[in-house]
Amino acid sequence: MVDKITKKADIVAVAKAARVSISTVSRSYNHPEQVKPATRKKIDAAVRRLGYIRNRAAQTMHGIRSGTIGLIVPTIDHAIFAEVIQAFSDAVDAEGFTILIASHGYDLEREYAVMRKFLEHRVDGVALIGQEHSEETYQLLDSQAIPAMTIWNFAETSRISCVGADNFAAGQTAAEHLIGLGHRKIGLIFPPTGGNDRASDRQSGAFAALMQAKIKTPEHWWIEAPYSISDAKKAALELLQSGPVPTALLCGNDVLAQGAIYAAFRFGLRIPEDISIIGIGDFKGSKEMEPNLTTVRLPARRIGLLAGQRLARSIVHSELDVFRIRCDIELIARGTCGRV
Repeated sequence: MVDKITKKADIVAVAKAARVSISTVSRSYNHPEQVKPATRKKIDAAVRRLGYIRNRAAQTMHGIRSGTIGLIVPTIDHAIFAEVIQAFSDAVDAEGFTILIASHGYDLEREYAVMRKFLEHRVDGVALIGQEHSEETYQLLDSQAIPAMTIWNFAETSRISCVGADNFAAGQTAAEHLIGLGHRKIGLIFPPTGGNDRASDRQSGAFAALMQAKIKTPEHWWIEAPYSISDAKKAALELLQSGPVPTALLCGNDVLAQGAIYAAFRFGLRIPEDISIIGIGDFKGSKEMEPNLTTVRLPARRIGLLAGQRLARSIVHSELDVFRIRCDIELIARGTCGRV
């Protein structure tokens, strides 16, 4: 048997095949915005035909961008962040970057460790979820002086750039909608707030609206449940079985709301005739539920697209200025809420 040894294509071969200079091929990778789309198309065709793979490690050692952006999220186990992650990925891909993604399970120490690994791999920028991070994580970002931002939760006081929604306003809006429908007996189901400023802000917003309306929530009507339909169903059933049934349940996100709906049906309640249920998020599938879910829409796709675009451009133009972008929330009234 004769071994076939094929020489790996190099940048010289790509330039020759595309009929451009070597520097143009290099520029199409490192500064794609400086190369005409038609030229990039010719180079891409040559790369595909020759099977060329550039040496990222060698380029990084010489100070050239790695072409990667690190995205650290609390979890990839649920649909909560799916849309924002996809939109973020689409946006940075359009700018010539690839994302490296990791989760930390709502553990800020683990988030710090993941951040170190990303920086060791010479990512060009980093995106985090929310505003709550350890001081060591912020110091690490400061010491590396690379573009970084938080996404999903907006804050005027964000220490680094942010693109997100006002989660306090989301919780407040959900509560005010129930109050406006005449509800005064309102139970709350929220995820644990440790390491989760989004849930904490929504909960604070909901309580602010209830206090404004002089509504007191009994302690057994205020419960926590993880991001799980089954756990939310179990928690909601315990709430319903614990005493007088509230006329409404305010859930910290649509996943918990879905579990609460199953619990209400299991308990023999009609929705919204016997009990109203509202979520926060408007995730995919919320509109298709029966009855379809009333919720406060967080513009996940818009947040992801804007965040990806702004971070990629900050890298390309070596900009470290802090910017803060707030994306509007919206009440989506559907079939799970009714008047008392």
